[in-house]
Amino acid sequence: MNKHKFTERRSGQDRRNSVVDRRLGLDRQRGPGRRLSDERKSAEEGQMSDEQFEFLQAINEYKQKNTRPFPTWTEVLEVIKALGYRKVAEPQSLEQIEKNNVLSIENVLE
Repeated sequence: MNKHKFTERRSGQDRRNSVVDRRLGLDRQRGPGRRLSDERKSAEEGQMSDEQFEFLQAINEYKQKNTRPFPTWTEVLEVIKALGYRKVAEPQSLEQIEKNNVLSIENVLE
């Protein structure tokens, strides 16, 4: 009989001890020189603008009324329209929107 040598996978370091909690966002890296916008950073720290809070409340109300823990993107769009948002401008890239936000913040600081 030909006996194969097998390595015991379970020996050594326990991988479960090195798992990063994904809810903390520590497993993601933005890369060098890429920072969060002030608005995104404050939202992640729990500080929301009135607009963000209103949107969050509307989504929560929708989820409760429709017993849906995870609304689809179509349903999210319905909630946004119910809040009164309408498309009035030409589409922009997300990069252009971020640049405009940085410029407007710089103008306020001057």
